[in-house]
Amino acid sequence: MRFVHTADWQLGMTRHFLEGEAQPRYSAARRDAVAGLGELASEVGAEFVVVSGDVFEDNQLAPRVISQSLEAMRAIGIPVYLLPGNHDPLDAASVYTSALFAAECPDNVTVLDRAGIHEVRPGVQIVAAPWRSKRPTTDLVADVLADVPADGVTRILVAHGGVDILDPDPSRPSLIRLAAVRAAIDSGAIHYVALGDKHSRTEVGDTGRVWYSGSPEVTNYDDIEADPGHVLVVDLDEAHPERTVSVRARHIGRWRFATLRRQVDDSRDIADLDLNLDLLPDKDRTVVRLALTGTLTVTDRAALDACLDKYARLFAWVGLWERHSELAVVPADGEFADLGIGGFAASAVEELVATARSGDGESAQDAQGALALLLRLTAAGSGAA
Repeated sequence: MRFVHTADWQLGMTRHFLEGEAQPRYSAARRDAVAGLGELASEVGAEFVVVSGDVFEDNQLAPRVISQSLEAMRAIGIPVYLLPGNHDPLDAASVYTSALFAAECPDNVTVLDRAGIHEVRPGVQIVAAPWRSKRPTTDLVADVLADVPADGVTRILVAHGGVDILDPDPSRPSLIRLAAVRAAIDSGAIHYVALGDKHSRTEVGDTGRVWYSGSPEVTNYDDIEADPGHVLVVDLDEAHPERTVSVRARHIGRWRFATLRRQVDDSRDIADLDLNLDLLPDKDRTVVRLALTGTLTVTDRAALDACLDKYARLFAWVGLWERHSELAVVPADGEFADLGIGGFAASAVEELVATARSGDGESAQDAQGALALLLRLTAAGSGAA
């Protein structure tokens, strides 16, 4: 038996830093990743797809998002099993019980809306642990496994949430206790554990049977999500007494959220940054967060701003990670000596230079900005001449 394990589609997700047409393209990419599972399933011969929670970003979504999402699921063409997770729990406002979802849900889509065993076909079952609120007070997996027998049926546990051995607070009551999962595997009650919630592809434990698939399209920066953009193709040998498992990752994501950390102190460093940004592929599907530190002259800071302005027109988004950037701007000696101005204007420039060098918080930043603007206007005037 072969199936596709995926999770955390979070259809309807928005990212505050994506502006203009970038956000619609990102949303479309997430839907395209879902619809594209049909082609993958056909290629590998998958029998069905399990989605381990957080199918939708929220229970409160625009009707257009729900309709387009269901149409993407229809395009998969084989059975798709959806598990409600923490983003889209089966609460009173659940998207899964809405009139629109009920009216437009394709025949190939099944919501795992009750805890326990769901029949896939004779000899194959899904054990589901759906979320009914955003804050469960018990281990939903342990609760559902308590009633699962070891009777020779091939079973896939589909669950969502953190696992105790990976969580910094392993005492949280809602965490999945790996010991209970391992006991069910060892007894033969379940044979593969399809997890959602962690957006990077991650194997849990050492059985080779417990996996987070990660999100099929990136949702956060690479220092948080180390390995997103995958789905897992899982083989279970039904003829083998132990139901041997093989798991292969397929990368299907097209977007990238990157973090670049650079020291910039002079024009050479700015040129290096320019080159690094230039070499990044697929700029229209790439988000770049820059952590920059250093000390620049006003001229060099103006050059940096011009560099970022250029790439802002090419990337889906590029900008400074303010909390991790520390750029000091100190006017160099003689930097404004050749502007060809005198009298009151020259005195004003000298005052701005002094304020810019003072390091006096907001006043210094305002002075630095004014001097950078002066340089740009002067350069523009020289070019026009």
